[in-house]
Amino acid sequence: MDIRVHIRSLYKDLSASVGYLRENSEKVRDSRTVVEKALEDGNTYYGINTGFGALAGKRVNGEDLKQLQRNLLLSHSVGVGNPVPKEISRLMLQLKVHALSLGYSGISGKTFNRLLQLLEHDLIPVIPEKGSVGASGDLAPLAHMSLPLIGLGEFWTTDGSGTEHAETVLARYGLDPVELQPKDGLSLINGTQLMSAYGAYVAEKSFHLLKMADLVAAMSLEALQGSITPFDQRIHDVRPHPGQKIVAENVRSLLLKSEILESHRHCGKVQDPYCLRCIPQVHGASRDAIDYAAEVIEREINSVTDNPLIFPDGDILSGGNFHGQPLALVLDFAKIALAEIASISERRTYLLLEGHDGLPELLMQETGINSGFMIPQYTAAALVSENKVLCHPSSVDSIPTSLGQEDHVSMGSISAIHLLRVFENLEQVLGIELFTASQALDFRKPLRPGRGVEIAHNYIRQQIPHAVKDQYFRDDISKAVAEIRRSEIIEMMDREHIALN
Repeated sequence: MDIRVHIRSLYKDLSASVGYLRENSEKVRDSRTVVEKALEDGNTYYGINTGFGALAGKRVNGEDLKQLQRNLLLSHSVGVGNPVPKEISRLMLQLKVHALSLGYSGISGKTFNRLLQLLEHDLIPVIPEKGSVGASGDLAPLAHMSLPLIGLGEFWTTDGSGTEHAETVLARYGLDPVELQPKDGLSLINGTQLMSAYGAYVAEKSFHLLKMADLVAAMSLEALQGSITPFDQRIHDVRPHPGQKIVAENVRSLLLKSEILESHRHCGKVQDPYCLRCIPQVHGASRDAIDYAAEVIEREINSVTDNPLIFPDGDILSGGNFHGQPLALVLDFAKIALAEIASISERRTYLLLEGHDGLPELLMQETGINSGFMIPQYTAAALVSENKVLCHPSSVDSIPTSLGQEDHVSMGSISAIHLLRVFENLEQVLGIELFTASQALDFRKPLRPGRGVEIAHNYIRQQIPHAVKDQYFRDDISKAVAEIRRSEIIEMMDREHIALN
């Protein structure tokens, strides 16, 4: 069995691995054997029989080695802020187990098996989101993730609505707290699993969201009687960025058999605004950026990122694989890429309200008494502006820690947390555009849009009716956002053989 984790099948890969790892843990056992031999040879090994960070030069006596590992969890569990979302906490636990299973960490079999038991029972630790500087790995978050092993900390309840003390939950399942062995604590908390879990979570969901962005943009293009010329394949063949070519092809597919396009083919309008004309270039660049980020994240989640590393030949080597710089940079890049999709989406929403080419201003026939679709655009603008603040690159900052021993850190955890917020803001902005474009398309009847756009429009109209006067639009927007997140529309396209890549 290939236990490599792939971003595009992230949850399937991880969910299939627990049983396999239990039956095939030779690498874990072999790595542990190296540690146990090292404990007997009288030499000094960082984190195994020494203190940590600035205390690396302090040797710890044999009788205190287990207490050293327990103290490591206690001293590093100083995270603050809101809890990491439960689904991402589960990913952190899964990715940590996966990394340990590669056999270069030297964790004891009992501790490793307890981690597998947590996953089997879906016991997900509660982890504060703040406290990591992204090197030496995500120390504080991973310490909180590991606390339940020793009967401390908290687990999420099954439905994710609350938390329970770890000791209570372990007792319910007949599990006693484990006694950490030399190297266990360091193997648990040294690594990049918070950064990589956030990154993997957002990257996996972004593949769907980018398809939805192309679909929503095509709906706006039709509603605004935009030109199909900028999507001509020849234009993109002479600037062959992969994402750009895919987006142009997606829009062409969605607009096949469009009566709206035919109705204004000879209208004399020379060029559309950039938010329509440059959809392939903007959406495409973001696609390429997300693909690159996903490639780096996938490499990272299949790597060993703790310290020191235990090698089969008996060597125990201290290095810097815990440093989050590779992730910090691409997470910053990814949040910029997603923010730009929101930025151009908001511009299309604004354009839909201006009353172009037969559309009523603010997309209602009777305004004055009604504000129409004016205010949803305000919300989109606010979210786009917030994204600009969140996109300040966290990776350009570094504050030394550990009395100067750790004198350059990545701050990738901040990139990761901000990336999720940018992603969630983008979902909302696209939902507002979907809500607005659907209203605008109603005014193009009886002309029919392209087949793909028509399928999506008819489906949305089953969920959200046309608005003839002001109403509680927040509910409608929430429904639109829910459809942005769901796969139903994309699956409908597949059933109709309308390919969206």
